[in-house]
Amino acid sequence: MNHIDARRLWIRLFLPFAAGYFLSYLYRTANAVIGPVLARELNLGDNALGLLTSTYFLAFGAAQLPLGMLLDRFGPRRVEAGLLLFAAAGAAVFALSDELGGLAIGRAMIGLGVSACLMASFKAFAQWFPLERQASLTGWIMASGGLGALAASKPLELALGFATWQEIAFGLAGATLAVAATIWLVAPDKSGETGGTGLAAQLAGVKSIFSSTHFWRYAPMGFWFTGGFMAVQGLWVARWMTVMEGLEGAAIAARLTWMSGAMLAGFLFMGFFATRLVHRGIKLDTIYRTSMIVAISLLALISSLPTFAGNLLWPVLGACFSLSNVSYSLVAQAFPSALSGRANTALNLLVFAGAFGLQWGIGILVDALQAQGWAGDAAFRTAFFTLLGGQFLALLWMLRPPRQV
Repeated sequence: MNHIDARRLWIRLFLPFAAGYFLSYLYRTANAVIGPVLARELNLGDNALGLLTSTYFLAFGAAQLPLGMLLDRFGPRRVEAGLLLFAAAGAAVFALSDELGGLAIGRAMIGLGVSACLMASFKAFAQWFPLERQASLTGWIMASGGLGALAASKPLELALGFATWQEIAFGLAGATLAVAATIWLVAPDKSGETGGTGLAAQLAGVKSIFSSTHFWRYAPMGFWFTGGFMAVQGLWVARWMTVMEGLEGAAIAARLTWMSGAMLAGFLFMGFFATRLVHRGIKLDTIYRTSMIVAISLLALISSLPTFAGNLLWPVLGACFSLSNVSYSLVAQAFPSALSGRANTALNLLVFAGAFGLQWGIGILVDALQAQGWAGDAAFRTAFFTLLGGQFLALLWMLRPPRQV
């Protein structure tokens, strides 16, 4: 492939999928800013707000296993373009709803619709680019998600100053339709790498992944670390800053902007330097383990000393989390390329099960403790330390010496 062909492939393949993942991350984290507005207008408690926001993760996670089979059979272009139509419809349903049930249905449709955005990108990269470029490409696609998170912080808070949340949701629906059309019309298909595999063989591939000790070494980390951070970032970080630090809307949005900017910096670091680090003998596993050890230490400090650590450490935690996505490459490299879609979506299933369960669970625990007479700050601190406990056990599980055969 010459330089011109490589650039043309980059434009036709990377940019459309990057636009999809930008929208996916914007949808995922938007409720951190919109959530307080919904809670105020619709009189929603923490439990209801947690359930509403986490329906995205429930639908997203439930789609992962069939999604992996669809990607390996039909290819990323067809699958993602089709599913984004559900996301656009979900955004419209969300905009038209004025009660919890309708909002939850709309958010679940969005979660289903964007469920392929990251995994389709990984599948497309595996089809078109060599293995040594995968980590850097992962960094670049995650950077587009970081831009989405950035857009869902201060810019979204500013947008709420001159537009209603319903108008913003309608605007996102239109943008989603445009991205779906772009992927369908522009992204290339890899001939000879789709179709031809029956359901029984597809299911056998899924079984081989879930039977792998290598997969289960990283799966708990996906649930507690990646899923846990998504649960916090997508909703509870804003409530934590309100309850524990006394911050208000503009200050919270500014903090979230710093946090998303740090995540973006981490993604760009991986995009620029991951391939070079691998060539210099620094293993991806080393980068992943180190960043996760630092991340749990930072969250422990934030939970213990919220007013002291908040300004500095939330952004650094975001940067560490950005490196957690290396786990997708670490899991997929143990399986043949024909299973890459199913390997990545199997891990993503655990990630989004954690995001859904932990996001809703934090709300349930906080409400339950407050119903027992606990103060709000004590209830939130207990919920965060419960999350930390699960993360610590998952970290010990991953760091344990491999079993000798």
